[in-house]
Amino acid sequence: MSTLQVGDTAPAITAKNQQGETIHLSDFTGKRVILYFYPKDNTPGCTTEACNFRDNYQSLLSEGFEVVGVSIDGEQSHQKFIAKYELPFNLLADEDQKIVNDYGVWVEKNMYGKKYMGTARTTFLIDEQGKIAHIIKKVDNKNAAEQIRDLYK
Repeated sequence: MSTLQVGDTAPAITAKNQQGETIHLSDFTGKRVILYFYPKDNTPGCTTEACNFRDNYQSLLSEGFEVVGVSIDGEQSHQKFIAKYELPFNLLADEDQKIVNDYGVWVEKNMYGKKYMGTARTTFLIDEQGKIAHIIKKVDNKNAAEQIRDLYK
């Protein structure tokens, strides 16, 4: 698979959210989508990033963005994560790893010399027509929303 680039059409997504509802990326046509991929619910970096989006959610909505998170965790894990941190946006369950593979973020990682496969923390900004406008590969967890706003100044 080739690597996604700015200007490419974002790969289609059909996945269940935390409530078991089917969400399609096409549901958001006409909005700018912050599609953020994160490794795991309830881990320090992922919690920091999700809470930053939570704290900025209303202003992001008013700026025409919708926030959608994706991890390989299941619906129940997402439900607990959302309840614990009062997250107001959808988290998609990608248990079969189709979305992370389609977006090229399922990669080999290395921790303490041990290699394993996991999700690379990456944010895709998708425009109103479903095209990739920006790709953030070095996500600043504490300032994720501001990092996005800086791209649109």
